[in-house]
Amino acid sequence: MSTEERNIILHLAYDGSAYHGWQTQKRDRTIQETLEQALTLICGHPVKTVGCGRTDAGVHARHYCANFRTTCTIPVDRVPFAVNARLPHDISVFAAMEGSPDFNAIGSCVKKEYIYRILNAPIRDPFLEKRVCFYPQHLDMDLMQRAAKAFEGTHDFRAVRSVGTETRTTVRTVYHCRAEKQGDLITVSICADGFLYNMCRAMVGTMVYASYGKLQPEEIPDLLEKGDRCLTGPTMPPQGLYLNHIWYPEFEFCDP
Repeated sequence: MSTEERNIILHLAYDGSAYHGWQTQKRDRTIQETLEQALTLICGHPVKTVGCGRTDAGVHARHYCANFRTTCTIPVDRVPFAVNARLPHDISVFAAMEGSPDFNAIGSCVKKEYIYRILNAPIRDPFLEKRVCFYPQHLDMDLMQRAAKAFEGTHDFRAVRSVGTETRTTVRTVYHCRAEKQGDLITVSICADGFLYNMCRAMVGTMVYASYGKLQPEEIPDLLEKGDRCLTGPTMPPQGLYLNHIWYPEFEFCDP
């Protein structure tokens, strides 16, 4: 062991189906706890990680960032192989790198993109059961896309959040919000400088409401201004949600 502490950055992905979200809980199995147990084994001392966000139970991450501090001398390029050998098959560490002493996975993150996937078909696909939200009623893509665009910009998003973690402000900037369809699969992409509790899933629920006339897309800015959660759409199920892209000043994690 070395006395010099290193700050290691991890790029990972996970299927959240079997977990109660990212953050360690007293009784439930979580991604963070599972990852820390594996890292503790390879580092030889208790490891605490910082994650880039608190994904909920059943939510997935195609790209996720975490960092931890260690005095272990294992070469950084060997960390993914060592930790993956001790992780279950629904969590994978793609890469590890040395970070600056002040790097913090959540505090240093400048923006994130989530995607939400809806299987809009009359028959469910058993192979996608825990990967998409199955929604058999027809969804109007023109109305969904108009509703998506209405969320873009800087707004107070308290009308599309669930009661949960308190934040200093509920104002966020949404850089893009899009709804696209390929075959029977609808993908909603939302990129913002930060997200409130259940914000993405409530935004998608509001787009779904708009798609069959429960509200008009043009009403959304006014609904945000009113700030009443009862006036916007439902919180969609967790299995359709993925953390998809994360940006830092020096790098980003996303699909090539």
